[in-house]
Amino acid sequence: MSTESLKNNLTIVIPCKNETRTLYDCIYNLSLQSGIEGTRIILADASDKGEPLMWLKRVVTDFEHTLQIEVIRGGFPSEGRLNGSKLVTTPFLLFLDADVFLTNPCLLKKCLEHNTGLLTVPFYTDRPYRWVFRVFDLFQRLSQLLGTPFAVGGFQLWKTETYWGVGGYNPKELFAEDYSVSQKVDPQEFKIYHIKGTYTSARRFKQKGVIWMFRIMIKSYLQRNNPEFFTHHHNYWN
Repeated sequence: MSTESLKNNLTIVIPCKNETRTLYDCIYNLSLQSGIEGTRIILADASDKGEPLMWLKRVVTDFEHTLQIEVIRGGFPSEGRLNGSKLVTTPFLLFLDADVFLTNPCLLKKCLEHNTGLLTVPFYTDRPYRWVFRVFDLFQRLSQLLGTPFAVGGFQLWKTETYWGVGGYNPKELFAEDYSVSQKVDPQEFKIYHIKGTYTSARRFKQKGVIWMFRIMIKSYLQRNNPEFFTHHHNYWN
């Protein structure tokens, strides 16, 4: 598959709510990706405040000559991702979070070259939390060996056919919806591609604490066959 131009192969869906400069920086980094010109970016937005809406408008205006950006109705991440995915017509679909910055300009092209059902990448973040993601890498690898792949919703690159084959996102899920959908993928179609250049904020670690995050991740695994578990927010959004 040729990835010289991404627009014919890839659509990017970003759920967001009340984001300001973070969303702008996310899109700015996307605009620097090799071959990105004309690629469709769907922002599933649920903003209800004035300043975020101003930033949203600025994103569309400032990058309209590089990217094909459209704004649709969002909600909780699962609903926003589902709404965006329904509009995708390209062979591949990337779910990206608004606080994820792709700092390696060749990252998307390199990822698409693997042509797999679901691909994710390692993240890095601010000190002193960088070690947390290295521990998470071990959990992620273990999930693959156990037959329940875990791809963080902040970066899920799907073959569109594979995504719909597992049913897509469930809009009723309010928590760990990324694990809920990724665990349904055949482990043979799942790849963790070890490439550098995917940054995300440490804000969740700061807000919830590292121990809470690891405990709830383990609990999600233990409850993986209980659909009702994922329909409660477990104070994650508080």
